[in-house]
Amino acid sequence: MEKKRSPRIRRGLYSALATIVIVFILTASTAFPNPWNTVARGVENTIGINMPEFSEEQHKLGLDLQGGVHLVYEADMSQIDSGDRAVAVEGVRDVIERRVNAFGVSEPIVQTMIDGDHFRIIVELAGIFNVDDAVGLIGETPILEFKVPKANIDEQVELTLEQHDQMEASQAQEQTDALAILDRALDGEDFGDLAREASISSTSFNKGYYGFVDENDPVFGELVNQIKREKLKTGVIDGLYEYNSTLHIVNFQSTSEEEELDLSHILICYSGVTGCEQERSKAEAQLLIEQIKSEITTDNFAQKATELSNDGSAASGGDLGTISKGMTVSPFEDAAFALADGEISNIVETEFGYHLIYRQGSNQKTVYEISHIEMTWTTESDLLNIDPWDNTELSGKHIDHATVAFDQNTQIPYVQLTFDSEGSDLFASMTEEYIGKPIGIFLDGEAISTPVVQDVIYGGKATISGNFTIEEAKLLAQRLNAGALPVPIELLSQQTVGPTLGKASLDKSIQAAIIGLVFLSLFMIAYYRLAGFLAIIALIVYTAVNLALYKWLGVTMTLSGIAGFILSLGMAVDANVLIFERMKEELQSGRDLSTAIDEGFRRAWSSIRDGNLTTLIAAGVLFTLSGFIKGFALTLAIGILVSMMTAIFVTRLLLQWVSGWRPAQKLWLYGVKKEKTE
Repeated sequence: MEKKRSPRIRRGLYSALATIVIVFILTASTAFPNPWNTVARGVENTIGINMPEFSEEQHKLGLDLQGGVHLVYEADMSQIDSGDRAVAVEGVRDVIERRVNAFGVSEPIVQTMIDGDHFRIIVELAGIFNVDDAVGLIGETPILEFKVPKANIDEQVELTLEQHDQMEASQAQEQTDALAILDRALDGEDFGDLAREASISSTSFNKGYYGFVDENDPVFGELVNQIKREKLKTGVIDGLYEYNSTLHIVNFQSTSEEEELDLSHILICYSGVTGCEQERSKAEAQLLIEQIKSEITTDNFAQKATELSNDGSAASGGDLGTISKGMTVSPFEDAAFALADGEISNIVETEFGYHLIYRQGSNQKTVYEISHIEMTWTTESDLLNIDPWDNTELSGKHIDHATVAFDQNTQIPYVQLTFDSEGSDLFASMTEEYIGKPIGIFLDGEAISTPVVQDVIYGGKATISGNFTIEEAKLLAQRLNAGALPVPIELLSQQTVGPTLGKASLDKSIQAAIIGLVFLSLFMIAYYRLAGFLAIIALIVYTAVNLALYKWLGVTMTLSGIAGFILSLGMAVDANVLIFERMKEELQSGRDLSTAIDEGFRRAWSSIRDGNLTTLIAAGVLFTLSGFIKGFALTLAIGILVSMMTAIFVTRLLLQWVSGWRPAQKLWLYGVKKEKTE
């Protein structure tokens, strides 16, 4: 006779099954959010009920699936003692890793390879396809210098006759060269190809594309006024444009209407975010911003901002002035431009904390899209070589850390520097000696700030201001924090994996996983029948939990990682096979179904535990000792842990649930060829 479970046990089964259903919905919607979000939006639009939505951020993909850049560098150890070279190359690796991590590259792989006297660093950057950008990201170190005025400037201040002749000869040749390029552009030759050929600007790598500008642009503002004044048509402008000791050939591509917003905001920051001096936790900040949101109106916004906002705009009631696209970080910009005039946003989270944004108004302005070819133009300063500054001992190597802050009056971001102990002493001595005089702060050889010292500055802090956008200030702070390379490096090889090839690899991997799952399902149902069908349901739950964990843990998927996931699918089924075989033995010995289920799981557990434990140990060794198959080891380990949960709990609950149904108690449904009768 089949044992009947008590009503209390059945109720417990229903509660456990309900929990599994909730877990499945949560994890499946995390892994594949579009179906849930579509339903949620439909419900909100139809009956007005606001349902929560899941983030639509995709799984992170590695270089082989997403495409990207593979770089190999060799470190120059000629100036390093042989005993210190291994440490030096690790230092190079650490600096490169800090740099690429600071720029948000998806799970960069940075490894060292030592072969005799060759010390190499292998870098893989997923999602970056421009090799020049990647090389710049790795190799460039911002050179920060602090200079003081020369005591006596004895250099000449006028050109000699010989120098004047030299300048005129240089300019004549440079003008001839520029006009030749201009003629080719006017004749219809591809402007991007000409930019690559002749331009000295970094925009040459992007076909000379400069972007949209208006009359306030520091380089092309006067040209915009000329376009408006002379009503120039789109195309290559017939003439050379001189700016900052260079000549420009300009391709006027189009005009566009750009929206400008008058914005105010309230910022509630918390410990650990960019530029925040508050000690509150993230949870405390979230509670506070939610409370403010519940109380805020357009009438009291300025008052609340003055009282509560954690940035310099509090002094002006949260007023940020006029904001255009590109001036703020993406989440803030997206939220602000999605608002209507006179509307207050929902809570917006950025790297600076939580914001409430008030869009007071907006207006349209015309912007002009241009590309340019920048060419050399010799001027007096090139020949006089007058440098009014003296170098000092203080430099970027004395920076402890750099953060982004905001001017309380203008809201323009700047970079705040904190020096180490030696740098603090040097800076204090410098400011003491040069009270009433300027100090030059130079970045990559260019003076970006020349503040006049008003008093001695103790405490080891300084600021770099230069009309930065938020992104530019962030970029500078990140580069300064990353530090300098301990030894020079040379690029040996570079390889780009295109997004098309990466997509093909991803599509084939998904196809392989689906085919494997289908064949696995057919086998399990054919051999174990009802039990096999329940195992497939557990396997679907297993897949949803796995993919959700990859998102929650930030796992970057690679080809090897997908291989680990597919292998873990097989191991998850293997656990069910062990359980079902023990069940069949119990059923064939005459036990009732409920007892056979319990005994089958009890007898199979030790084999499942030991097999999975040994595989976990192997995965741990692979993850620790290897580089290229870390993804395989990680997804395999996650899969093993999840499979133990689904095999032991989900499959068991499903079997116990169906065992209470009379039609499901027939032994042939569990692969037993002959039913036992009592």
